Amino acid sequence: MFTIAIHGGSCWIDPSEVSSDMEQVFHEALNEALTAGYDILAKGDTALAAVERAVVVLEDNPLFNAARGASFTHNEEHELDAAIMCGKTLKAGSVAGVRNIRNPIVLAKTVMEKTQNVLLIRDGAEAFAREQGIQFEENSYFYNEDRYRELQKAKQADCNCNVGKGTVGAVALDSHGNLAAATSTGGFPNKKYGRVGDSPIIGSGTYANNQACAISCTGEGEYFLRAVAAYDVYCLMEYKGLSLREACELVVQEKIKNTGGKGGLIAVDCHGNAEMVVNCDVLFRAWKNHRGEGSVGIFNS
Repeated sequence: MFTIAIHGGSCWIDPSEVSSDMEQVFHEALNEALTAGYDILAKGDTALAAVERAVVVLEDNPLFNAARGASFTHNEEHELDAAIMCGKTLKAGSVAGVRNIRNPIVLAKTVMEKTQNVLLIRDGAEAFAREQGIQFEENSYFYNEDRYRELQKAKQADCNCNVGKGTVGAVALDSHGNLAAATSTGGFPNKKYGRVGDSPIIGSGTYANNQACAISCTGEGEYFLRAVAAYDVYCLMEYKGLSLREACELVVQEKIKNTGGKGGLIAVDCHGNAEMVVNCDVLFRAWKNHRGEGSVGIFNS
């Protein structure tokens, strides 16, 4: 038995703004990442390897706001965050504010495997990346005309605007009964002062524990941070006995929504159930289990 779910971020746009051709492009991109992770699980490999691989594929695709497709900061840089967690060992690794790293999720996993730390930031994380032979790219690799226009729009409005797809992630249960979660993001256009959201924070945007579930969140990070959203789903299952669906719905549709937050999450539990819950217009998402059951979706319907 195994299951994987992925997401390419949530956003709030009128579905009429997404053409049928663009919808097809996103479906193909989501399927590519889903298949990359699924094939690893089908060979009997680990959930940790599967979520890392799925997120790498999403990071390499400029359609999504992570790594190559990351938003521009106010200073016209790209500051990248990522986290990964193993549900068996409860070990985790994350990085925040790193620049020019081709795949931040690979660096996060290296932090987990090669250090006693959980979270490394900016210059220190980059120095560690160089020591470990992590791949860097020039600024031109991360340049995206659509993202640059998003920055100009945000600057003109003088705001931190979530006007694009934000964050990618993957969660999985492998055939050995182990869970894992991974999340990666490029933040949002025009972000300032080294802002960090929920994605690299274990328990807020990313969490995995074999006792219950694996979670990856997307949306307005400050709300997910305050709610400790990913860990809250786990706690509702572990301590209150809620089902995966009940716990996800309570966190996203009540706790997050009632405080004014928009976004969603994907989740897989220790029984192989998958849930994808969102309280805004769009969640780019897909899932598939060992029986071949699954779906790909974009709109909140």
